[in-house]
This record gives sequence, structure tokens and C-alpha cells, in this order.
Amino acid sequence: MRILYLLLVALFLVIQGVAGKSFIPRPIDTCKIQNGLCIPGICRRPYYWIGLCNNGYSCCRRYVEI
Repeated sequence: MRILYLLLVALFLVIQGVAGKSFIPRPIDTCKIQNGLCIPGICRRPYYWIGLCNNGYSCCRRYVEI
């Protein structure tokens, strides 16, 4: 029974710590940071491959002509 009380105290402390957080952190989407677009398969024109997305798709960016 004493263990149950200790577990409840530990749960209370965890919940109290989580209540102060303003948001739930998400994994960083590196494709969006590079102004890319996640496309299943390979990149076709007018896009070129710049990496992989978190879900395994190709991260593609549009050609920019100046």
C-alpha cells in the first residue's frame, strides 16, 4: 500500500511539471526548413531532390530561375 502512495506522489509531480509546458515538442521537419515539399517517389521537373522527409518520401524543391 505504501508503494501506491509513492507512485501517486510521483505521478502528481510529473503532471505538475507537464502543466507548466506551453506546447508539446514535435520532431523538426527538415524539409520544411529548406523550403521543400514531401513527394512520394522521385522528384520530377520542375523540382529537384534535396533530401528525405521524416516519412521516407523525397524532399523536393522547385527550381528558381533568376
